[in-house]
Amino acid sequence: MYLSLNYLTTKNGNMVDLVPHPVPHNTGWIEVISGCMFSGKTEELIRRLRRAKFAKLKVKIFKPKIDDRYSKSEIVSHSEQALPSIMIEKSDDIILLVKDADIIGIDEAQFFDENIPDVVLKIAKLGKRVIVAGLDMDFRGKPFGSMPTLLAIAEYVTKPQAICVVCGSPATMTQRITDSQETVVVGATDKYEARCRKHHYIP
Repeated sequence: MYLSLNYLTTKNGNMVDLVPHPVPHNTGWIEVISGCMFSGKTEELIRRLRRAKFAKLKVKIFKPKIDDRYSKSEIVSHSEQALPSIMIEKSDDIILLVKDADIIGIDEAQFFDENIPDVVLKIAKLGKRVIVAGLDMDFRGKPFGSMPTLLAIAEYVTKPQAICVVCGSPATMTQRITDSQETVVVGATDKYEARCRKHHYIP
């Protein structure tokens, strides 16, 4: 099999759409899907990884140990789409598990330790495609964890938007609706809403 533009040609000649952009040749690369909560980041990550699986590519998926909202053995979108994944405590452990993989998916990257950008770079330099999804900003509207670095080193960045629950405008902010002031509070609709800039506030 070989990659050409944004398609993969299988041995029987079928063309499979894999990525939403031209594909580098003879090298690995990094894609980052980043935005606020409920913008479809994990859903888009799953879509790309499923297409790769359909093309018979070897896929491995990782998530941080802290994210056990829906499952400990799968990445799960808010729309209830899911794929099997491996829970990781330290980002360095990912490198030990990707030798036989063609494509690596990493979800909720903002929760990983500060080494995650170096880990992603090392994997890409092995000639592999790395797809990373994560929140770009925390509930205060500040850059979240290592996401700014991941966005900077990526060849391709996708920033989906959600819908503001107040006015229906495109939403790029994550609104916390509880009283906690800790930066990392794992949750879903019980703790967060998507808001536009006008209707976002720091609780």
